[in-house]
Amino acid sequence: MAKASVLFVCVHNAGRSQMAAGYLQHLAGDRVEVRSAGSMPGNQVNPSAVAAMAEEGIDISSATPKILTTEAVQASDYVITMGCGDACPIFPGKKYLDWQLEDPAGQGVDAVRPIRDEIRGLIEGLIAEIDALPSN
Repeated sequence: MAKASVLFVCVHNAGRSQMAAGYLQHLAGDRVEVRSAGSMPGNQVNPSAVAAMAEEGIDISSATPKILTTEAVQASDYVITMGCGDACPIFPGKKYLDWQLEDPAGQGVDAVRPIRDEIRGLIEGLIAEIDALPSN
């Protein structure tokens, strides 16, 4: 069976999308292919996001923000935007979801934790949905 692939998109690819990618990789292991990108990638992943994920035992410190490409969208089964109004190219046969999440940019770890926890819940739901898909 082909692995499901998920692309997380937020403008800077520095906080929400990196936390989501970290959780999905951690919780689904190699069952799911994980990508993240942004339309205007930042210079580095938000240090508060890195710290908040480290508390969960997930290391995203080596992640780097990447530019969103049409190819990444085409190669993904799920395209999940993070409430940032980012315009993604639309292709038939993809599942597009928009998760309304507060932007952790410029926030301390205390403010990032609830966003992180909300992302974890959304990721757990996504994994359940992917696992429920009929095998090819």
